[in-house]
Amino acid sequence: MRPLLWAACSQLLPRRAGLCAPKPAVTTMVTASHHILWPPALLATSSSPASVSTGFLQPMVPGSRAPSCWSSQFNVPPSALLVARPVGVCSMMRLPMRASAEGLDVVFVGVPLDTGTSNRPGARFGPRQIRAESAMVRRYNGSTGAAPFDSLRVADIGDVNVNLYSLPDSCRLIRESYQEIVASGCVPLTLGGDHTITYPILQALAAKHGPVGLVHVDAHTDTGDTALGQKIYHGSPFRRCVEEGLLDCGRVVQIGIRGSSYDPDPHKYCREQGFRVVPAEECWMKSLEPLMREVKVQMGEKPMYISFDIDGLDPAYAPGTGTPEIAGLTPAQALEIIRGCKGLNIVGCDLVEVAPMYDVSGNTALLGANLLFEMLCVLPGVKTL
Repeated sequence: MRPLLWAACSQLLPRRAGLCAPKPAVTTMVTASHHILWPPALLATSSSPASVSTGFLQPMVPGSRAPSCWSSQFNVPPSALLVARPVGVCSMMRLPMRASAEGLDVVFVGVPLDTGTSNRPGARFGPRQIRAESAMVRRYNGSTGAAPFDSLRVADIGDVNVNLYSLPDSCRLIRESYQEIVASGCVPLTLGGDHTITYPILQALAAKHGPVGLVHVDAHTDTGDTALGQKIYHGSPFRRCVEEGLLDCGRVVQIGIRGSSYDPDPHKYCREQGFRVVPAEECWMKSLEPLMREVKVQMGEKPMYISFDIDGLDPAYAPGTGTPEIAGLTPAQALEIIRGCKGLNIVGCDLVEVAPMYDVSGNTALLGANLLFEMLCVLPGVKTL
């Protein structure tokens, strides 16, 4: 089994670190880092045995090069025409695994935390299932022409080592991990995890960029104050962010909000802060491109963040989540929202609340993987072919 794993890792290396170029220095596992990868044997490093070149995962087309060699500078997802989709290490889009964000432009990072959920748990398994389903996502965006892997250095840096027994401590671990990512100049694309995780992520981002704008897709505003006496849970992240000055409240848009409530005026707090709330009813049976043109003007050129709760979509499309609400957005509208952010100064994104066990088809996680790819495609610096 060990030779197979080493062979898989080697095929996922970028050109300059793979089989078609001299090996770099050995990657060091720093146990003090909170976003380390487990087990260490799955790291693609120069400690791979020399026998890898004759391993199981050779290109299947005679005379062809390894799939990691398509680009001379960037990491590229391997093609299923050369490497079967079930083969290899389960990383996001089967990209190389790295121990840190150093030297990268964009990282996929998992935060497997669901201690803050209020209904059905299970989002801790979201990052793992999203990665598995992401094997279906390919190199180019055929609809928009975006070529992110010809433009940016992208890799998967694994998961934040959260504390499942302490939500406050998990928030600390997440914040510290993202401070390291942000310090490297890298844009994080996060696989959640419940929506609690956005709070410490924005703490780290705002420390560098100042208060950020927010495009928030969700069935719920997540601006609650306390639940069962606790101020940190997945229904309160954006109230905590407002209290700490992490959001530029005049540049916050919440889309897809719906469902019953405990209050006759559930959006009062949001309006008082200056948020724009777009209920799901205002989105039914229409294109959201006109809305997103208005949102782009509202966001301007300042830093902004995209937070996408999968329950913003109707449970007919995304049943694998903890707090589903009927009559939500469609996948096509989700694409319009994300693609409508093209040209904005995006400093980070997350996709949260995928709970795989409530959708045995895997379609919720597949949808999440595609939405993360769409987020990657609209980041600053991505070329359009």
